[in-house]
Amino acid sequence: MPLFGIVRPCSHRLGEGLRTQWMAHLCGLCLALRGDHGQFARVVTNYDGLLVSVLTEAQAERATEWRRTAGPCPLRGMRTASVAQGEGARLAAAVSLVLASAKVRDHVADGDGLLARRPVALAARRVATSWGRAGARTGSDVGFDTSVLVDAVDRQPGIEALAEPGTPLPAVTEPTETATAAAFAHTAVLAGRPANAAPLAEAGRLFGRLAHLLDAVEDQVADAASGAWNPLTATGTSLAEARRLADDALHGVRLALSEVDFVDGRLAHLLLVHELRRSVDRAFGTVPVCATLPHSRLRSSGGTPMPGPYGQPPQGGNPYAGNGGNPFAGGGGAGGPGGFGGVPAPQPPRRRGFWAGCGMFWLLCCTCRLCCAKEYEGPWSRKKREGCCRDCDDCCDACDCCDC
Repeated sequence: MPLFGIVRPCSHRLGEGLRTQWMAHLCGLCLALRGDHGQFARVVTNYDGLLVSVLTEAQAERATEWRRTAGPCPLRGMRTASVAQGEGARLAAAVSLVLASAKVRDHVADGDGLLARRPVALAARRVATSWGRAGARTGSDVGFDTSVLVDAVDRQPGIEALAEPGTPLPAVTEPTETATAAAFAHTAVLAGRPANAAPLAEAGRLFGRLAHLLDAVEDQVADAASGAWNPLTATGTSLAEARRLADDALHGVRLALSEVDFVDGRLAHLLLVHELRRSVDRAFGTVPVCATLPHSRLRSSGGTPMPGPYGQPPQGGNPYAGNGGNPFAGGGGAGGPGGFGGVPAPQPPRRRGFWAGCGMFWLLCCTCRLCCAKEYEGPWSRKKREGCCRDCDDCCDACDCCDC
């Protein structure tokens, strides 16, 4: 089960007002983790966890208790800020802790990096157990039973073991869908709008499918190189079919959100409709990185690159589709299979172990690269990431369904 981090909005697309709100929820989640569980718990802060806080506040009547002024923080350039607080932030903290606990246990079971050593693995298990219990306590405080998350995590290995070519991909993503559906639906309870629970559960279910699917798409090449299990490879799902499932899920999320009674749903809509769509395009390589191409090279409805000087890219946006997405695959190259002129294909960077990733996370935080860098290397995955507050002078704002 992936630890979510797929919605990474550009500050220029958010605008000043929504960017301030988004940062308030991000800081609120971080501080909720610190306040209830100590400084070390802040390492589980993730972009998608704050969606729970965003949805809770979007449904609630505005009140002063939803915000507080936080003290100076290095990640804000030692400035104070208004941050989110209350049950929404605490629910986001509970979900983040339980999912992080599952992620650590998964790394221990796989023997990744230093976790292959027994003393380190033992310490990691204790951390995971502590986070799981802490998440359960916080969840109980806000009326959320985290056992649905734990059950989903526990069922995932058995489902993966049974997967084979021809198995429908949604059968593999079901535990993730169930977990996110429960978390999204509970925001309606916290906001006092029980009628919103059903459409939010549907939006959460499809968001969970997307999170699992995009994680599989982004990791497929690296998983193949390392021999790790990947849902697309295991079920024999093509990238074209994966993209169809992703587009269907995007459409479903948008329809479900249209049935939710929001007090102020602008930020939730932007994140779960527009930014989620950009996350799908980014994972499948059908949208350029922000600030790299002029507006004329983008379609206003979906971000597919327009024909360039060398013509229209192949269907699906992958110029190497015939080689499984690998430009160095064999089939006519001068050097034969595996590269050009006998040069072997470059290998994807190896993922960092859990503790090395934690150290890199704090380094990124303390140097402000996590929020201010145009691009940085993910602390665990080593994938290229975009700083959430970076300067981005040539963003496009392709919103074709509303005025947000």
